[in-house]
Amino acid sequence: RKSPAPTLFFWEISKRKKKKKKKNNRKKKKGPSGPVKEQTDPPTIPVCELYPSGIFPVAEEMDYHQDFNLFRTTNAELREAERLIKDVYQDVRQAAEVHRQVRQHMKKKMVPGVKLIDMCEELENLSRTLIKENGMQAGIAFPTGCSLNHVAAHYTPNKGDNTVLKYDDVMKIDFGTQINGRIIDSAFTVSFNPRYDPLLEASKEATNTGIKEAGIDVRLCDVGAAIQEVMESYEVEIDGTTYPVKSIRNLTGHSIAPYQIHAGKSVPIVKGGETTKMEEGEFFAIETFGSTGKGFIREDMECSHYMKDFHVQRVPLRMPKAKHLLGVIERNFGTLAFCRRFLDRIGEEKYLMALKNLCQAGIIVPYPPLCDVKGSYVAQYEHTILLRPTCKEVLSRGDDY
Repeated sequence: RKSPAPTLFFWEISKRKKKKKKKNNRKKKKGPSGPVKEQTDPPTIPVCELYPSGIFPVAEEMDYHQDFNLFRTTNAELREAERLIKDVYQDVRQAAEVHRQVRQHMKKKMVPGVKLIDMCEELENLSRTLIKENGMQAGIAFPTGCSLNHVAAHYTPNKGDNTVLKYDDVMKIDFGTQINGRIIDSAFTVSFNPRYDPLLEASKEATNTGIKEAGIDVRLCDVGAAIQEVMESYEVEIDGTTYPVKSIRNLTGHSIAPYQIHAGKSVPIVKGGETTKMEEGEFFAIETFGSTGKGFIREDMECSHYMKDFHVQRVPLRMPKAKHLLGVIERNFGTLAFCRRFLDRIGEEKYLMALKNLCQAGIIVPYPPLCDVKGSYVAQYEHTILLRPTCKEVLSRGDDY
């Protein structure tokens, strides 16, 4: 004989239903950590929509190898410190994922015969799309550098510059992305003639050495010495002449702060630099330049890069056009770098005299192209790293470099 079913009061039934509902809600909160859909080709979907959970990929984590940092890897207190600032990490990881996707697509377009101005504008427009440009909250961190051959850095075409990429050119592509002022600064070198391969390898390996040696409480001069040793172990043969690869001694990597691409500390690429130490929580751009020339750069050619001085106080301006232009710069770029093409794009006209006036007043700083001797070739590789409490993260690392 079956026993009668137990009597359930109404309040017990409703309590069970509530428990079930709560359980289901907890399951729904678990969002995917990877992309929920694939990027299109060409890329059109903003990276934030590919990762709706807000959890972006970690490119590479490296343990600190210095004896005085070994405790950091397993320290629970330091892991907790990282969890408290996870939003900052996600911002910069999002900017890094945009950088990776942009360069992956644009490398297909970097072929002999392409006009540099068209290439730069396509790259910048793609960056704006994938980062979902939103004023100063998300966008481009600085103009696209496409310096050729003996020009090491700070060259981007101005309006009317019809320079075309050639088979025998060595081109440095240096561009940046930012989310909430957290900047990714990363660069690589493009060449087509295999004779330049040892030059590119020298810079790439020197940069990787700098990343390996970097760490909390490491002296900047020690990083520079390690970089130089690797860089200058290479040589390259061009047209029957063998050239030693030299580190460009007056170019450096640098610390990065919110909305400030050069935040005060310099990472040398030769021995004998400053003895200042790297600190926990700092961002650094580790970049190296290998040259077949003198290994020393000077400013030359027409200027295209400009940036508002981060520390400048209010300066009285007499020229109305200069006042107007300063307002435009502050609203659109703040203290991030810009170029003449960016001003053209937002509709500014006949601004060169006003821009010169702002430079003379010390409000805007011009950054002309940096050149070694003509006839030489320079290669560059660069990554942005973060010195987390427990490890260092190579934010801009990709499958390509």
